[in-house]
This record gives sequence, C-alpha cells and structure tokens, in this order.
Amino acid sequence: MTLAELSILELGRVRQGGTRRAALDEARTLAQHAENWGYKRLWVAEHHNIQTVTTAATALVIAHVAAGTSTIRVGAGGIMLPNHAPYVIAEQFGTLETLFPGRIDLGLGRAPGTDPLTLRALRRDPANADNFPQDVLELQAFLAPAGPGQRIEAVPGSGTNVPLWILGSSLFGAHLAAELGLPYGFASHFAPGALDQALSVYRTRFKPSDQRDRPYALVGVNIIAADTDEEARFLATSQQMSFTDLVRGGRKLTQPPITDIETYWTNPREKAQVQQMLACSIVGGPATVRRGIEDLLTRTQADELMIVSDTFDPARRLRSFEIIAEVMRGA
Repeated sequence: MTLAELSILELGRVRQGGTRRAALDEARTLAQHAENWGYKRLWVAEHHNIQTVTTAATALVIAHVAAGTSTIRVGAGGIMLPNHAPYVIAEQFGTLETLFPGRIDLGLGRAPGTDPLTLRALRRDPANADNFPQDVLELQAFLAPAGPGQRIEAVPGSGTNVPLWILGSSLFGAHLAAELGLPYGFASHFAPGALDQALSVYRTRFKPSDQRDRPYALVGVNIIAADTDEEARFLATSQQMSFTDLVRGGRKLTQPPITDIETYWTNPREKAQVQQMLACSIVGGPATVRRGIEDLLTRTQADELMIVSDTFDPARRLRSFEIIAEVMRGA
C-alpha cells in the first residue's frame, strides 16, 4: 500500500428516525474512535438549509468534536469564505486554536454551500465569490502575528497561524492553492470530473510559501467498507438515494438501505447523473477496498485521502471506517 495519510469528512447527517443532537454526538463518537484507529484529521463542512446536515455552524461543531478528543486534528472542510467576513473567521478559528492548540485546520471554499434563497437569508452577495483570493490573503494576515501599529487585530487569532487549505472541485482552486503555496483538497467525493487535471495544475504551478515548501494534495473519496462486498453494496444504497434526491432537487433525511437501488431511480438520466457524481467511490469488503485505494493512490499520488463513508446505521459506519484503517495499515 502506497503511504498516504487517512482522514474523515463529516457532515453530521441526520438519519430517518434520528435527531439532530444524535447526529452531532455521532460525529464526536466517530472522531474518538478515529484517533485510536490512526486517522490524521476529521473535518466538518459548512452547508446550509439541508435537513440532513447539521454542520452549518461549523466552528461550533469543530469545538464539540475537539472537546471530546485529544490527538486527532479537527477542522473545516470547509468554511465557505464568501459567506463570512475574514476577520470573523480569524476570531473564530483563532479561538479554536487557542483552546485546542496544534489541532485546528481551516479549509476554505468559494462556493456558497447553499441555494440562492438561503444565500439571501445569510445577507451575502453572490458576487462575494469574486473576492475569494483577496479574502484568503486578508484572513491569512489576521492569523499572522500582529505588526507594529496594526490597528485591527483578531483577538484571539493573531499569531495563531492556523493552517489554511484551499478546497475546490475545479481548476480555479488548484491555481489559487498553487499560487499561494497552500495545501489543496479536491472534492472528488461529489464532483470528480476535473480531479486529474486539477492535481496536475496544482503540482506544476506550485510556488513555495511560508506554510509549505512543496505541494500537498488531499483527495476526497467515498469509501463504504463492510465485511463482504455484498453487504457494502447494500449499505451504499443509502448514499445513492441521498444523491438521487439531490439530483431531484429534494432534501430528505438519510434513509435506510434498500435491496435494489434500481427501483429508486426513475429514469436512465437520473441514474447516470448520480453515478457520475459518485464515480470516485470504493464499495466492498476489505480486499475490494484495498484494490480500490491502491488504484486511486496510483492514479492521483495523493498525499492524503479524506474519506466520506455515509451509511445509515451508526455501528456499521464505525465498522466501515475501522475496516478502511485496517486496510491502510495492511492488517
């Protein structure tokens, strides 16, 4: 197995019959197990107005998870920076770094993470996305040590130098991460189309910075592992239904798995869209997962994989992450 770090992307998904509090506590429980299994970090993502996602108040969820763990890095994957003033994010993540020193990451995206109507409720202008590069630099400056005569200081925040990441699913983020010399995360767990080209752009155009002297690429991937291929395919139907609902423009709580996903799709185009979004997925027992990870690492040469493993049952979700860790350790 090619060496690569292993991490987790968490959305705090609410299950049918479950509660929002249970979803947040399950995220914390997962992190507690993950640090014992050798995962490097657990990130939570900012999404708004989605019934099944409880990580909208991203900094608060990070604090909840970090307070229940001791070694695993916890961070944002990511904060949608156009939704916020960089100064406020510097205060929030400076506070997190002050409370949990050496364990906080700050991944940044330029998408709104929501629909246009909710964006209006956030009191944000869609044109803010055009200022994303400048906002990243402003945020970075607020997290650096305060200079002589600096009249606006993030307290806490200044001097914490919380590590910044650029996240994306297009070439824009790859170019920006390379130009600023920051680590780069590609969202191939839901938009894998430009994965290879984006990694190539990032690596060939990378300019060393104070934060990194060489490129560092993180790749998002859906992995659902179980003791057998058949069980894993069954568990994966919950995620397939979630993506189908997304294609339909609907928002449902995470549903129990079904025996035949073909009965859920209503037409070939719908099925094709879901399969395209989930193209970067590995589903199976330990041997199948091992081959899938080896192939992905050979293809991407990723420094780190960030795993999404969305299953309905919390115990089976924990088992999925445990199997993935065992596979990576060569157990």
